[in-house]
Amino acid sequence: MTTNPEILLIEDDDQIRRFLRPTLAAENYRLHEAVTAAEGVAQAAARQPDLVLLDLGLPDGDGLTVIGSIREWSSMPILVISARGQERDKIAALDAGADDYIAKPFATGELLARIRAALRRSARVGAQVSAVFRAGPIEVDFEKRLVVVSGVETHLTPIEFKLLQTVVRYAGRVVTQRQLLNEVWGPNHVEQSQYLRVYMGQLRRKLEADPARPQYLRTEPGVGYRFVVD
Repeated sequence: MTTNPEILLIEDDDQIRRFLRPTLAAENYRLHEAVTAAEGVAQAAARQPDLVLLDLGLPDGDGLTVIGSIREWSSMPILVISARGQERDKIAALDAGADDYIAKPFATGELLARIRAALRRSARVGAQVSAVFRAGPIEVDFEKRLVVVSGVETHLTPIEFKLLQTVVRYAGRVVTQRQLLNEVWGPNHVEQSQYLRVYMGQLRRKLEADPARPQYLRTEPGVGYRFVVD
């Protein structure tokens, strides 16, 4: 991650832009702005920012099309900030390829924390696709298909391991139920959310110190799950 990360804000609301300029500058982020979907896509391609803050309601189109356009050629973090706070809107944005979603009005501290988390995840992408992943007491060796928790080898079934591998690949991001079901069980099972609940419960019992209050395998109510990394 660069010393002063560049953030592209795609937002047509003047008040939000005026608020975010000093807020992000105080955190040493370099801010660029676009007010339309077309301008946002063009700036994303030209500037290659470290992160995109994206509103869904743009004057020349839906922000979902911006996500789709960027995802055709880049995995840069995209954090949606939108007045559309319904679960279906969050799911649509995340399924389209957004890394995270925060509804307006938002708390400054939460927004900055989400930005930091997305940037950390982006910086770790290379390490995450390597052989070994570590988070707290959890260590996953993907080549050996070995999971160790607090120094003790933990047996996972093939489905449990595939589910863990999937959430770890998106560590720090919200992964929708539909996406997890598709990647772990296949497209014929995207409506079978009970599979996900059962296996996530099993994973928590094997990986978490307190499965009832998970530290790493967190639920995003109505949306999906997030593997939290500090």
